[in-house]
Amino acid sequence: MPNIVRTGGVAVLVAASLVSGCASWSNSNSVYTSGQAQREQTVRYGVVEGVREVLIQGGQTGAGTLAGGAIGGIAAGSTIGGGNGAIAAGLLGAVIGGLAGSAAENKIQQRRGLEITVRLDNGEMRAITQEADEAFRPGERVRLLSSGGVTRVTH
Repeated sequence: MPNIVRTGGVAVLVAASLVSGCASWSNSNSVYTSGQAQREQTVRYGVVEGVREVLIQGGQTGAGTLAGGAIGGIAAGSTIGGGNGAIAAGLLGAVIGGLAGSAAENKIQQRRGLEITVRLDNGEMRAITQEADEAFRPGERVRLLSSGGVTRVTH
C-alpha cells in the first residue's frame, strides 16, 4: 500500500507540473506582450459596422492529455484487479483519463471573443477578432491599432 500512495503522489506532482504549462496568451485589446510594448503602431479610425460573438480557442499543449492519462492509468491500475487485470485496467484508465484531460484542457483554453467589422474612414472594411473584454456597438467610432501583424480595436 505505501508503494501505491508514493506512486500516486508522484503522479499528482507530475500532473500538476504539466498542467501549469497550460497558460495561454491573451487576445485582449488591453494586453501587450513585452515584445509589443514601446513599439510604434499605425492608428486608423473607423466606424463599427457589426459585432459577432465568437469563441477563441487556445492551442492544445497536450498537457491535459498527459496528465489525465497518467492519473487515470495509475488510479485504475492500482485499484482494480491484480496482475494482468491491473495492467488492463491501467491501460483503459489511461485512455479514458487522457480523453477527459484533453477535453478539460480544450474547455479551459476557450475564451469569449468578438469579431468586430469596421468601415475605415477611407471606405475599406476590416474584421478583427479579439477577446470580449470591451463592448462595441454598430455605429460607434473606434481606433484600429496595428503593429507587426496584430491589430486591436479600441475606443
